[in-house]
Amino acid sequence: MIDFLIYDLKVAVLIIVFYMFYRLLLSRETFHRVNRVVLLLTAVASFVLPLCVITMHETVTIQAVPEVSIGDVQMTVAEEPATPLWQIALPILYIIGVAATLGHTLLSVWKVMRLIRQSEQYPEPDGTIVCVTGNADVAPFSWMHYIVMNRGDYEARDAAILAHERGHIRLRHSWDVLLVDLLTALQWFNPAMWMLRQDLRAIHEYEADGAVLSQGINARQYQYLLISKASGIGGYSIANGISHSTLKNRIHMMTNKKTRSSHLLKLLALVPIVGTALALNARTVTDYVYDEPQKKIIKKGKANAKINAGTVNEIVVVEQAPAVQQTKPVEMPNPAVVDSTSRAFDVVEQMPQFPGGLAELMKFLGQNVRYPEEAHKNNIQGRVIVTFIVEKDGSISEAHVAKSVDPLLDAEALRVVNSMPNWIPGRQNGEPVRVKYTVPITFKLQGDAKTAKENAKILGKEHNGKGFTLVIDGKAYDLSELNSINPADIDSVRVEKAKDGRSNDRVIIKMKKKK
Repeated sequence: MIDFLIYDLKVAVLIIVFYMFYRLLLSRETFHRVNRVVLLLTAVASFVLPLCVITMHETVTIQAVPEVSIGDVQMTVAEEPATPLWQIALPILYIIGVAATLGHTLLSVWKVMRLIRQSEQYPEPDGTIVCVTGNADVAPFSWMHYIVMNRGDYEARDAAILAHERGHIRLRHSWDVLLVDLLTALQWFNPAMWMLRQDLRAIHEYEADGAVLSQGINARQYQYLLISKASGIGGYSIANGISHSTLKNRIHMMTNKKTRSSHLLKLLALVPIVGTALALNARTVTDYVYDEPQKKIIKKGKANAKINAGTVNEIVVVEQAPAVQQTKPVEMPNPAVVDSTSRAFDVVEQMPQFPGGLAELMKFLGQNVRYPEEAHKNNIQGRVIVTFIVEKDGSISEAHVAKSVDPLLDAEALRVVNSMPNWIPGRQNGEPVRVKYTVPITFKLQGDAKTAKENAKILGKEHNGKGFTLVIDGKAYDLSELNSINPADIDSVRVEKAKDGRSNDRVIIKMKKKK
């Protein structure tokens, strides 16, 4: 709903701009048909232009940043932030305004139709139907192909009145009124829309007056008739009738000289208005091609591997943290809408940095990403690429998934990225700026839950209730060294039970001899 309100606000701005163009350049001209078309088209265009998004594509080749591979871990549920009160109250207020405005229009239609049904109806040769009511307070008005008048006006058969109302019907003014009233319901908060609605009705009267005068009726007598009949139309806001609200302007228009055709060149001012609207609504989408770096062997870190232990159970080294490849982080722009007053940079002199550097970023992701339980059960895995913007204050914004794998994994990756602490912001010319960044997170299963449990028993800090010692080529090592071994270099692995007074079992690894 908030997205629709933003769209409706863009519509409101366009209506204001178009209406100012009409008032300043066209409202005093006698091109009534042209003015009518301009008001109708600009009203409709105001609703259409925000939906016209010109998209331009550009392709950028970038070097991939280090990946974070997440193994089998337990799922944690992150609480969603509460919706701000204004995001609840504003849509409710808008809907109430739309309902009230639309209800007033529908009530007016219902009143007119009820009056028509209760009146005496007399079909005319030209297809119109004259409806005669006994209410003497009703001034003549028209709706669709009906002309409504009181009995006194009908018996008088004043040619000017009939010509005026037939002009409204022939020019289909009722459809204009109905369309603009529906658009006004969506823009009930916009004063420019109400003024546009009022000016359109005035143009209708100018056109109907022109239809009367074109039949040779004396202008002076017709003006006296307008003065005598300008008493409103009984609260039927949807109908066309003789009203005192525009009487002065109508008489003034009748006496004005016809505007020269050269004044139509003012319509050219619409071109830059429409062009500017389209330009402001355009966006650029950047397509990224990843240039994968060559793989490097990292001496320290933990990698996924399987070790053949001979007659003992298979030992699986389960990944506990990502292996960090020392490459320069490369940012990825967010294709979302960028703040027009402070755009996000692709590359700056001093790139943003996670507190503590790249190693700490990998450590943070490795410790905080949780493998979704349902994804684990369904054997879902893959690489999710998340892009975001590091703001001037170091906060993270506009995070979204650039490459999706599955909604479960996508949501977890976004949750962790949005939970990151403030970064050290990027700088350009010594000033903090907004910079785009990307992080790929790989979700990889290490086997079924039973295997993971058995592996944890073997490689955990406890083994059959006792500790164990790691021996590589006859030398004792800390358990962390196990992660620096390339499984392809292992010749054999065996488990030696505690004996000769030793309290610990020993995992003895023999490495292949290097040629």
